[in-house]
Amino acid sequence: MSGVGSWGTRVRLHLNKPGIRALGVAESFRQGQRRSVLAGVVMRSDFVIDGVALGRTAVGGDDATSAIASLFRKFRRNDVNLIMVSGAILSLYNIIDVDDLARRTKLPVVCLTYKETAGIEGSIRRRFPAGAEAKLRAYRKLGRRVSMKLHTGHRIYVRTSGIAREETKPVLDAFTLQGSVPEPVRVAKLLARAELSRRP
Repeated sequence: MSGVGSWGTRVRLHLNKPGIRALGVAESFRQGQRRSVLAGVVMRSDFVIDGVALGRTAVGGDDATSAIASLFRKFRRNDVNLIMVSGAILSLYNIIDVDDLARRTKLPVVCLTYKETAGIEGSIRRRFPAGAEAKLRAYRKLGRRVSMKLHTGHRIYVRTSGIAREETKPVLDAFTLQGSVPEPVRVAKLLARAELSRRP
């Protein structure tokens, strides 16, 4: 399986091998907090977990891309094959630059959402009256989401970089046991929530 993303690197993922690894990334935060918990879980396609790490990102900020790249670097390993992120917009409009994240990590990136929405431009303008234009540029740069129906029968919406979009579905299917959330992302979300509940 191969694909060429917008940053020009050819990706080769051999899904028949149990050792393919995905880094699942998710976050958790409470209203009123300035920082959210970012969690990363490295999981093989046979669902064995062999790495976890934690980070932070600013609620309402602009550091989501660099925070995820820093989280990836914490693992200090070269056997991760791709990154899956729960959402492309974290922590109250902290917007990921998907292409830049792929460039920084030299890995394909798949950002996942689970519901069809009409867009958030109005919400951005209301929340950031003084800095809406920069946020809107970042949001528009994300482009349109692509809808995919997983082997579980559930629909998911993706934005990708570094892997051809039509080749993304087999990767997601390989890591999804049930529902619409791939296991690396689901476990990362559990870890982020657990860490958030542990902190005052």
